[in-house]
Amino acid sequence: MSSATPATAPVAPAATVPETAAVNPGKRRLVLIAITALFLLAGAAYLAYYLLVLSKRADTDNAYVGGNLVTVSSQVAGSVIDIAADETQMVQAGTPLIALDPADAAVALSQAEARLASVVRQQRERYTGAEQFDAQVSQREVELKAAQDDLARRLPLAADHTVSGEDIAHARRAVETARAALDVVRKQGQAARAGLTGVDVAQHPYVLAARADYLAAWLAARRNAIVAPVSGYVAKRSVQVGSRVAPGAPLLTIVPLDQLWVEANFKESELRDIRVGQPATIEADMYGSKVVFHGKVLGLAAGTGSAFSLLPAQNASGNWIKVVQRVPVRIALDPRELAAHPLRVGLSATAQVDITQRGSGELGVVAPPPAQRYTTTALNQPLDQARAATDAIVAKNMVK
Repeated sequence: MSSATPATAPVAPAATVPETAAVNPGKRRLVLIAITALFLLAGAAYLAYYLLVLSKRADTDNAYVGGNLVTVSSQVAGSVIDIAADETQMVQAGTPLIALDPADAAVALSQAEARLASVVRQQRERYTGAEQFDAQVSQREVELKAAQDDLARRLPLAADHTVSGEDIAHARRAVETARAALDVVRKQGQAARAGLTGVDVAQHPYVLAARADYLAAWLAARRNAIVAPVSGYVAKRSVQVGSRVAPGAPLLTIVPLDQLWVEANFKESELRDIRVGQPATIEADMYGSKVVFHGKVLGLAAGTGSAFSLLPAQNASGNWIKVVQRVPVRIALDPRELAAHPLRVGLSATAQVDITQRGSGELGVVAPPPAQRYTTTALNQPLDQARAATDAIVAKNMVK
């Protein structure tokens, strides 16, 4: 009879499972702590960046270069016979750009000269006529004195009937007639002098008016040459040779590239910290980040862009969607930087304003804005020459 050997079950090592379970929770805890520390560090870094950088500036990429577009127009009517400049060309202030046909202006100037000479001679005639009344007054006074003496001689003779009463009546009427004639001449003399007393021929209002007409004709003759009012580049030329131009009609445009600025369109929520006089930096897309322009805030527009558009938004129509509005902020550029790196009107740019200087009051002023003045002397005319010409015409026709 055989005996069976009992089977023995395999026994797993007792130390393996507890070691693994003890190591994994510690690693996970370290990983979680590291991730949490990274998030906290990133949050602290962003908070520091916001407090030190973002909270001290306002920036926008909705900015464009602006400038003066000086429209050149004619001050007189005429036909174009010459154009001396074309688009993209640089011109200096006072340079002749367009010439008009001078024939009409020359004729008008000759007519004005003739009218001035005629008025001077007419006034000389009036002054001479007024002097004639003085001689007539003397003549009438002599006649009155003779009539009075004749009456005085006849009156004693009337007592003894040497002369008749009819002769005495005739003598009295002669005195009255002479006195009336003297009064008429005196009134005529006063009327003749009413428009002449107190001024000489050269300063008479009629002569001065004729002188002004001559000056106007003289200016019109010189304004047939249309000059550049400012220095800059020619653009938008619409005039052609042979065209008949009217006063005030735009002929071409001159853009002075030394008078540029930046129009930065900030959101309405960003305006509370922007003040006049705050420093700003500009990066034009034309040059990229390699060139940075520096400037200052000149001012804020009085309204949003939509308020001054050709068709303003009608928000009361019922179909209304709120859209964040933008307000143009003008930023002046440094002229030296602008000369070193020229810009063009309409170029895109990125503007950044340093808002650490908050000022006081709602949209208050940190520093007074510089006075903006645009002047030109290119259109000035030598009126002294014209006045000398009128004096010569007057003197020529005053010769007796």
